[in-house]
Amino acid sequence: MHGGDALTPPSAALLVVDALVAGYTEPVVGPLSFEVRRGEIVGLAGANGSGKTTVLSAIIGTARIFGGSITCDRSAGVSVLRQFPVHLREMPITVAEMLTVTGSHTERVPAVFQPLLDLRVDRLSGGQFQLLQAWACLGSPSALVLLDEPTNNMDPQAIDGLGALLTESRDSGKGVLVISHEAALLDRVCTRVVEVAR
Repeated sequence: MHGGDALTPPSAALLVVDALVAGYTEPVVGPLSFEVRRGEIVGLAGANGSGKTTVLSAIIGTARIFGGSITCDRSAGVSVLRQFPVHLREMPITVAEMLTVTGSHTERVPAVFQPLLDLRVDRLSGGQFQLLQAWACLGSPSALVLLDEPTNNMDPQAIDGLGALLTESRDSGKGVLVISHEAALLDRVCTRVVEVAR
């Protein structure tokens, strides 16, 4: 894996996955090819166990690459939402403080977070916490956002909120990769969807 140029033209790919074969002790996914450009939301779809998360793990360097290549423009900034983000029992900071720490745009917080800004993060429900994590990535200065199963713990209302956040992100010039089994969400927000098969 290697980074891109210091200045990325608006049309340049932030992430290029070329004939990737990845896994851990042995290959579990691939070959797979796709790219993510600024202003795009690319979905990775597939059945449970098809290797979607392994693709993300290969991108961030925690899975082994057996073949192909990954080129990622790290100079543009990369934010990652893991499938199961750490939700500490004791987290005595407010939602607003957490967004500030992550570099997210607190001046244009989506309406869904307005009533939550003064709440402690450890008082949020699982779905609220997941949505907060997604916004922390999407609202950050990073140009490339990687979201792994962002709808975990979310009820239908929270999933609608996530869809709205993702739709808004297209206008920000970010490139977003969404790994999800939620076909309706991918159909709603993605520029295109890549199927991952075992």
